[in-house]
Amino acid sequence: MGRTTHKFAPEVRERAVCMVLEHESEHPSRCAAITSIATMIGCSGHTLLEWEKKAEVNSGKRAGVPTELADRLKALECENRDLR
Repeated sequence: MGRTTHKFAPEVRERAVCMVLEHESEHPSRCAAITSIATMIGCSGHTLLEWEKKAEVNSGKRAGVPTELADRLKALECENRDLR
C-alpha cells in the first residue's frame, strides 16, 4: 500500500481545480489545461487530475463515494474493529 503525503493545503487543491475550469477554454484540451496548471503549482498532472475527479464526485457531477461519506465509513469500520 502506498504512503500518502499531503504536500498541498486543501485551499491550494481547491484553487487549482477552479483554475482548470476557468482556463480550460484557453487550451486545446482539458489535459493541456491540467498539465499547464499542474506545472504552475508544482504538482504532477496526474495529481491535479485526481483532485479534479474527487471534486466532481464531491459535487455530484461524477459517480463515486463523496469524501465525507468515505471518511464516515472509515471511522465506523474502525469503531467496529475496536468493539470486536
